[in-house]
This record gives sequence, C-alpha cells and structure tokens, in this order.
Amino acid sequence: MAHWSEEGLGVLVARSTALKRDLVEFACSPRMKRSLGAAMLKAGIEEFEEADAIGIIDRFALQYRLPDDKTVVDRFVASRPDLDAADREMLLGWRDPVEGIFEIRSRDGDAIILLNLIDDLEYRTYSNMGRAVFQRLPRDGFLYARLVPIRPVPGVWLLSGMMSPYPKSGAAQIARAVMQAATRQPELVFRNPEKIEQGWEQMREDRAAFVEFFGGDDLVLPPAEAEERLNAYYRHQQEAALARQPGQRRPPNLPGLDVPVFEFPPALASADTVGIIYDEIDGLNFYPEYGMLRGLFGNPALAADRRYADVLRGYLRSQTIAPLPLQRLAASYPDTVDAVFRKILRRRDFTWAEHGEALMRRRKAWYYQREPRPGVTVIGDRVLELASGGPRQRRGRARHTRRSVNAQDRSL
Repeated sequence: MAHWSEEGLGVLVARSTALKRDLVEFACSPRMKRSLGAAMLKAGIEEFEEADAIGIIDRFALQYRLPDDKTVVDRFVASRPDLDAADREMLLGWRDPVEGIFEIRSRDGDAIILLNLIDDLEYRTYSNMGRAVFQRLPRDGFLYARLVPIRPVPGVWLLSGMMSPYPKSGAAQIARAVMQAATRQPELVFRNPEKIEQGWEQMREDRAAFVEFFGGDDLVLPPAEAEERLNAYYRHQQEAALARQPGQRRPPNLPGLDVPVFEFPPALASADTVGIIYDEIDGLNFYPEYGMLRGLFGNPALAADRRYADVLRGYLRSQTIAPLPLQRLAASYPDTVDAVFRKILRRRDFTWAEHGEALMRRRKAWYYQREPRPGVTVIGDRVLELASGGPRQRRGRARHTRRSVNAQDRSL
C-alpha cells in the first residue's frame, strides 16, 4: 500500500460509492425482484424492519447464488459493458466479504484500524460515507460489520452494509458472541492461514486425548450412554486443563465440572445407536443408527430387511454424511463389503476395490469439492482476555463437531 497516497485511496473510495449505488439499484430492480424474494424465503425472512433492509440487500447483492450459480455482482458486471477493468476488479472483489466482530484499535487519517476477533487479523478500514461515520463510534469499543476489499490496493478495506457498534463495557458479551460465531461458522476463523495450522495442531492433541480416554477413535453406543461418556470425557479435559494452570483464577463463564456440556440434537437422540468417530482428517463426527449399519456389513443377509437397507441408502443419499463411515466399514469388513453393496445397489459386478471410490465421488461430490479443514477452531488470545477480564497465556479452542445429520436425514 506504500505507493498509494491518501488522495489516491480517496479516489478509489469515491469510485466505490458510485459502483455500490449502481449495484444496489440493480439488485433492487424489477428484473431481480423474484430472486430477491427467493433469497429472503431461503433465509426465512418474510418481513424486516427498514433498518435491516441495508444488510439484507447487501448480502443478497454480494453473496446470494442465483440458479446459474452466479452472484448478483456477476450479473451486474455482465450487464455493464461500459465498466473498465479497474471497476470490474473492484466489484468482483466484493463477492467474498469479511464478516466479523471487530475491536476498534485506533484511528489513522480517514481510516480506522479494526482487529477481527474471529480471525485475529487487523483490517485498515474506510467508509464511503467519510471519516465522520467513525467519529460516532465508541472509543475502544467494538463493531459488528462486513468489509469488502478496495481493489487493487492490498490490505485496505471498505465498510459494506450496516454496522453495529458496541461499547467497551460489553467486552464479556462480545467475547461470548465471538466464540459462538467461531463454533457455528469456522470458515470465518480460517480466513487466517495461521488459524488453520493451529486448528490442525489442536485437533491432533484433542484426538490423542480422545483415543487415550476411550481406548480407540470409534465407538457405537445408545445415545444416552454416548452423551454420558462424552460428558465424562469433556469433564476430564476441563479438569486436566485447570490442573495445568493452578495459578490462574477460574474463568467465570466456564461451565461447572458437574454440568453436562454436550447434548445430541433430536435426530441423533432418537436413534437406537450413535456411531462416534474421531478421524485424523474429518475430525469428530456422530452417525445415526451406526450399529445397524455395522450389523449389515457384518451380515449381508440383513440387506433383505428393509430397515437395514434403508440405513445404508440413507447414508449414500445424505448430503451431510461424508464417505468416512462407509470407508471405515469397508476396511473393517473386506470379506462382506462387496456383497452388501451388490444387494443394495443391485449391481452384480460391484467390488469395493474397483468401484468404491467412484461411488463415493459420485454420491458425495460435495465432500471432494471442499478443502479439508480442522474440526477445532482456535480462539485468539485477545478474545480470552475479554472473556476473563485479564490476560491469558494459552490460546483457547472451540470444537465444531460435524454431527453428520440434519432434518433431511431423519429417514435414517
């Protein structure tokens, strides 16, 4: 950014104002009305306050995928042959905004320096409404906002849509919100490459502890017993963590050691058995009716029973269950795996060795299209400081388990 003056940046910010105005007009035009309605329906939004409209339209314009998998920004750029290369670069860079909860660090000319408490990165941020917008922000406070890059300048960002300020006094609540966001949306954390590597490191440690506690990396149990044993494991981990730091005061928001910290969602809680696998790559996952599935692989004759056959069909059909459990069972039952899939798929020539990978890639294409990510996200030191009211020495972590079940999987 060194060769870009404040004046030059001012020109780019002014240009972004005009481009954003035109983009919003396009997103709200009659030609996009049906798509905007579909986006709201998909998000479960039927009515909204006027103050929410800016955020809704911003998200629709920048990120909503149309039926052809294009964004509204893509459609807008294609409709404007008069845009030059710089304008196109600016607009297309907005398709991947940074959404975060930021700590306001300082002001620098027309910009403010924001620390994203989710990904632990700093963002030099401008507003297309001028520096006066920043004057109203609470000193040393916090900000929920969405940012887009100011192309072609590296490391410079622009506020996009609504922002919500919070005072310094709300630090503890902000820290809890950050932890919840990191668990629900780990992709926000993994914008920081260092967090990806730290996540893998933490997951390896966590998995090793899991294996030591349970004696292996997979279990098949009734849901109630599985919850009880998992909660015992988490209490053991809490006790071990506190024992390693005897001089530190107990964080006020840490659950009591006798309080259950884990509960299955209804679709898993209502199953006869739950499979638990802590894989080196896929992390900690839970699978409904895994006992029946294992029974089927152990005795292919059970494929004649519709209940058993439907479990395997459900696993193959699911858009949330990865190939892992089927790959594990195939490796555990090499003498019967071919017979199971021949009966279920009605393919006499099927062999797992020859056709298994192709089957997984066809049925689970979504899994192979994504880059592996750790199942543990690392919380930055600053968030832990805000949560505890004092400095912390050890970075924290939040587990985002892939339960491998959703509403569509209830047929399992």
